[in-house]
Formats: sequence, structure tokens, C-alpha cells
Amino acid sequence: MPSVFIKTYGCQMNERDSEAVAAQLVAKGYTLAPSEAAADVILLNTCSVRDFAEKKAIGKMQNLAADARKNRPDVVLGFMGCMAQSRGQELIDRLPDVDLVLGTQKFHHAADYLDEILAGHRDKIVDVAVEQGSEATIREHLLNGNAQKSVTAYVSIMQGCNQRCTFCIVPDTRGEERSRGIPDIVAECRQLVSQGVKEITLLGQIVTSYGKRGGSSRETKVEGREPEIFLPSTLDARPSTTKTPFVQLLDAVHEIEGLERIRFAAPHPKGYGDDLIEAYTRLPKLVESAHLPVQSGSDRVLKLMHRGYTRERFLGLIKKLRRAKPDIGITTDIIVGFPGETEDDFEQTLSLAREVEFDNAYIFKYSQRRDTPAADMPGQVPQKIREQRNHRLLETVNGIGRRKYDAFVGRRTQILVEGPSRKNPARMTGRTRCNKIVVFDPAGREHRGQLLDVKITRAGSFTLYGDPAILE
Repeated sequence: MPSVFIKTYGCQMNERDSEAVAAQLVAKGYTLAPSEAAADVILLNTCSVRDFAEKKAIGKMQNLAADARKNRPDVVLGFMGCMAQSRGQELIDRLPDVDLVLGTQKFHHAADYLDEILAGHRDKIVDVAVEQGSEATIREHLLNGNAQKSVTAYVSIMQGCNQRCTFCIVPDTRGEERSRGIPDIVAECRQLVSQGVKEITLLGQIVTSYGKRGGSSRETKVEGREPEIFLPSTLDARPSTTKTPFVQLLDAVHEIEGLERIRFAAPHPKGYGDDLIEAYTRLPKLVESAHLPVQSGSDRVLKLMHRGYTRERFLGLIKKLRRAKPDIGITTDIIVGFPGETEDDFEQTLSLAREVEFDNAYIFKYSQRRDTPAADMPGQVPQKIREQRNHRLLETVNGIGRRKYDAFVGRRTQILVEGPSRKNPARMTGRTRCNKIVVFDPAGREHRGQLLDVKITRAGSFTLYGDPAILE
């Protein structure tokens, strides 16, 4: 059977989708190639959040196509994911060597479509149509059942987004929110744990919107639990005393025996209710880590972005989280240079970063995305000013991060050992509960998949280094 190489751009959702496609292809008899040069099929799983990501993927495909024409005319080339969804046929019109364009609700058709192309039954395939029920097709992602090779795993709980931030193209590329049922998600998590996974990250475009729209109209329950578990579309009918569907899901996953840790990404600040904050104090497996995209520290810009909260409300949420878990690690996303952003607006973002003291922040220069309201807003900020603001904010965030990481030196902390370090396989690596990467020199490899206390000896650039505390 042919070999396949998948290159992934963008977020954790894209990584998870690539895993799902790879598993599907392996199940059909395909092999996974170690490199592009060794592959019969090359698929690029794309991102559309920023213009740079699209240009990078298109440039990559142009190089692959040129090489294929010269050296391997039979290689099959394909785009998947968000850019494929938004551009569709346009990609083949621009790059005629591309054979497959697969949208975000069509990943589960990848194997069948490739079979047809490789057999010569079809020349070019473009499928970006909406498909009802696609959210229930994204769970089989363990390659040949070899989950024991991975200590951590992502589990998609929903697809799509209804938030409609004015800068974001995701609602168009991922569609409206559709949530999987709780029993379905729990069954996948239980399977993962039975095969050696110790930490699960629940994924959604906005995970705190889980269950608010879409899904079955039936109420149901997880075996052995009280009938408080509601399938997504029953939210409006649930009694006011019940937990939100996302917290119900956390409760259900928390009960899985053998699971050590639960994370989730990415929430929306306005989706953090008191029941979710309380879950941090009530559920030991829910780690004290939160990624809360603030995007701006200016109320005026937040309103232009259509974010649905104010600076004051965001700061109030941070205070609640730190009261619940004083050692919680908090990261964020911030956009600089949004249309109409003044120097005063930017200074408010700087002051917010200083006040919150984020452990880390992913800072993005605003990128115009076609068909989004922000793309046509007046006051587009010149690229040079975006670059300057990006640099200034990055310096502030990095300075805060260095102080927070330096504070770990000399402390003992618990990590889940994930395996060899990517940069130095002679060392092992793991993460703290508050999501700090720790690299250490092991006495052996037996710690993989274990919770281990380490003593932090030094701090690098957003990485901690330590020794197993058991060696003291």
C-alpha cells in the first residue's frame, strides 16, 4: 500500500485532526512515511488564522509540486483543514498539481478519496461541503492501537465556533458549534487510558461552549452515574441547579480509573462560570492550568473585536481563579495592531499584562483575513507599528515569564514524565500541573508515564531543568 506523510500547520485542533486522518489511513493499510521524500502521498493540514500561515502552506506546496513534476510525477498532493475549507477549488486553480482539497468536516473521507485518486478513478477531488454529524467521526486516532507509545492525548469534544469575533475566520472554516455526546467522549477517553495514556486534553474551538448547541435532543447518562449528564442540545431545558454541560463532562472524565490528569483548550473568558472555577477545587485530576485568550487590554478594542467581556470582567476572572488555585499557571493570546488600536489602547494591553503577570503569552500581529468584519474596518494599523508593538509586548511578557520561571529554582514539583526530550533524547521531559516543561537527567527510562517529584535546579527560556527528587 502507498505511504503517506502529513505536515501540520496551526493549532492543537489541527494536530488532533492530523492524528485522526493518519489513523484512518493506517487502518486502511497505508503506511506512514518518515519524510516527504519517501511518501507516495503528501498532505498539508492547513491553518487560516493568520495570513502568514496560509502563505507558508502555499509556498510549501509550490515547492512540493515543483519537485514532483521533476522527480516524482506520480506523487499525490493534497490540502486539508482550514485553508482548504475557505479556499476550496481556488487552490487547485492556483496549483494544478494538487489532487485533493479536503475541508474541515470531511477528514473522515480522506482514505476513500485517496483510494479513488490512486486507482485512477478520479483525477481531482474538492470536498468542502457541510456534513451533518461530522463531529462524531473524530475519535479513532490511535495508530494501530499503539497508545502505549504516548502518555498524553488530545480528545476533540466538539467542532465549530459561534463566537464570531470580528478578526477571526474560524466560524467559516470550522462551521457552527456541534458537540459530541458525553458517553461517546468518555468511551474514547477510557479507551485511551486502557492503552497507557495518563493525561487527556479536551479540545474544542471554545471548549466552554460545549453542549450549548447541536447534538442529540435526548437526555442520557454515563453508566454508573446519576442522570445529571445531559447531551448538548438539552442545555436550555436543564434545571438551573445543574452544572453546565462542560463541567458535567469534566466530572464524567474525572471518574475514569487510571487517568491522572485532565487539561482543556481553549476556553473563552466569558464561558468561565463559577461552576468551572469551583471544579478546580473539587476535581484533583483537573490540573491548575488555564489558557485564557484576552486579545486586548482595552475595552474599546475588545468591543470592536466582539469579545463579549470587559477588562474588569477578565481581571475579576483571574482573581477568582487564583483564589481557587493560588499556583495556577495562566497563559493567554494577545493581538497587537488591531484596526483602530491607538497607542493608548496598546498601553492598556501592556498594563494588563503587567497586572495579570501571565506565565506566558502568544502574541500575534493582527492579520487581515478576507470576509471578516475587521478586514474592512477603518484605521488599519501600519505594519511597522504592529511590529514595534509586538516587540514591546513580547519584551514585557518575556520579562515577567523569566521571573516566574526563576521562582521555581530550588523547589520540588511534580511532573508527569512524557518521554525523551525532543532536543536531547538522552534526557527525559515532563510537565508540571501548571504546564511548565521540565527537562531532567534520568537514572533510567522506567519513569516514563509516571508522576515524579523533581527538584528544579535552573530555569531557561520557558523551560525548567531539574533532578529526580528520589535521588536526593
